[in-house]
Amino acid sequence: MERAAPLAVPLGQTEVFQALQRLHMTIFSQSVSPCGKFLAAGNNYGQIAIFSLSAALSSEAKEESKKPVVTFQAHDGPVYSMVSTDRHLLSAGDGEVKAWLWAEILKKGCKELWRRQPPYRTSLEVPEINALLLVPKENSLILAGGDCQLHTMDLETGTFTRALRGHTDYIHCLALRERSPEVLSGGEDGAVRLWDLRTVREVQTIEVYKHEECSRPHNGRWIGCLATDSDWMVCGGGPALTLWHLRSSTPTTIFPMRAPQKHVTFYQDLILSAGQGRSVNHWQLSGELKAQVPGSSPGLLSLSLNQQPAAPECKVLTVAGSSCRVDVFTNLGYRAFSLSF
Repeated sequence: MERAAPLAVPLGQTEVFQALQRLHMTIFSQSVSPCGKFLAAGNNYGQIAIFSLSAALSSEAKEESKKPVVTFQAHDGPVYSMVSTDRHLLSAGDGEVKAWLWAEILKKGCKELWRRQPPYRTSLEVPEINALLLVPKENSLILAGGDCQLHTMDLETGTFTRALRGHTDYIHCLALRERSPEVLSGGEDGAVRLWDLRTVREVQTIEVYKHEECSRPHNGRWIGCLATDSDWMVCGGGPALTLWHLRSSTPTTIFPMRAPQKHVTFYQDLILSAGQGRSVNHWQLSGELKAQVPGSSPGLLSLSLNQQPAAPECKVLTVAGSSCRVDVFTNLGYRAFSLSF
């Protein structure tokens, strides 16, 4: 299949075209550099922008400091997910994952190092890869998305070593239980599945929508976000955002949030969530809403906490979604400024 040639834009219309692109931009993914001083953001046009957090946070920062230091075309379609190793930026789009060297990116040498495609069932299948997850103990990467499977890739050799099957519809999100080699996945089928990486088997299934206190049929059954902290899991999407005790498969807290949530994370003694609407929500584990902090985008898709020990001065929360802006929170209580494509 021949790749479509890029649209030719008359020089006089370049600024208009770029303004329209920014107007209709969605930022799906973020990843912090290993040094903690840079942030990568991936959008619906397949572009990755690299922002200097250290420059933007400097006391001498100017408006130009909030613009990308480099932007490059990474994929033909949206950049749905990104993660960083100690050397590489890994990005995923439709059907494949690519690797870029952070050291070369920062020199503005944005040449892909390699690309890999999981072993799909047919050669015509090009499902989106919605989620990437690093498993540091085994130096592997787990990919999941539109083909309803979790694929494990050995980062040393670049080979795919296993596929975990159980979901009946596409997968939205992944989370790692760090104390044990187990991965959680959530998808459009309404199930959160727990996988043991040692036995390569599904060991637990929680069908969230079947619990009456969590179910919201008008929103659907899909699970759009999840996070785990030892024996606890929080997940949401169509069903209500809910805190679960994993060992007993019991919902312990239903968070009173009507809008579907698209991203959630544990942070200290709080749970942070975001989704439809402008606000980042700060929850007590008891279910009390401690704060709602507004951002600049009408809908939020990703939260990133920069906790790299190498750059404590860049310890920030960054939030992005349905706009060309990445909001920067220097403390959790307010938005300090926005980075912009």
